[in-house]
Amino acid sequence: MDAGILSVLTIGFLLGIKHALEPDHVIAVSTIAIKSKHIGKSAFSGVFWGIGHSLTLFIVGFILMAMRSEMTEKWAMSLEFLVGVMIVVLGVNTIISLRSMRANANAKVDVGAKESQHFRGSYRKSLLIGFIHGLAGSGAMVVLTMSTVNSISEGLIYIAIFGVGTVIGMLCFTTFISIPFILSSSRFKLNRVLIGATGIVSAVFGLYYMYNLGVNEGLFGLWM
Repeated sequence: MDAGILSVLTIGFLLGIKHALEPDHVIAVSTIAIKSKHIGKSAFSGVFWGIGHSLTLFIVGFILMAMRSEMTEKWAMSLEFLVGVMIVVLGVNTIISLRSMRANANAKVDVGAKESQHFRGSYRKSLLIGFIHGLAGSGAMVVLTMSTVNSISEGLIYIAIFGVGTVIGMLCFTTFISIPFILSSSRFKLNRVLIGATGIVSAVFGLYYMYNLGVNEGLFGLWM
């Protein structure tokens, strides 16, 4: 591997880390990562997001590069709009979950068993969130890749390295974001306030994200 392609792959890795920390990514994953009392389980939410995101980019990227095609602006923006819908749903679900937290606390349920069940589902949810984010970003990713490399094989390597960067970036973020929630887990009211605030931020950001795409960037006009 010559120095040129090696430098390109290094840049791809760093861009992957940066890409993982975009606001829509971190807000969506935060709604899942904050609900554990164990830092390792929260961190793995980020890993599964990164896997789902990378798989989608790899598959869609291969198809588009093989066809020497690009995703139309209309469909690329529509998939981004889907991300906004998903972020709102995640935020609302986080707010609703506060009621079950209170019920569980009053009923003194087996927290360990409850959390184990929750995180089996949350890893699948993180994978799905990553998959949707990957769909939304695949068009731009292919344009970037095709402008950077000379062949499909180099393009797939670039996307894979980019994906490793996103996994590491999101792993670091979910580890960091979980700390205040873990430290406050023994203080029920404070923990609920933090989780509720995360849900509200997610829902509001998702609504703004949809409005910006639909009105300011003209998505609604493309469909009408």
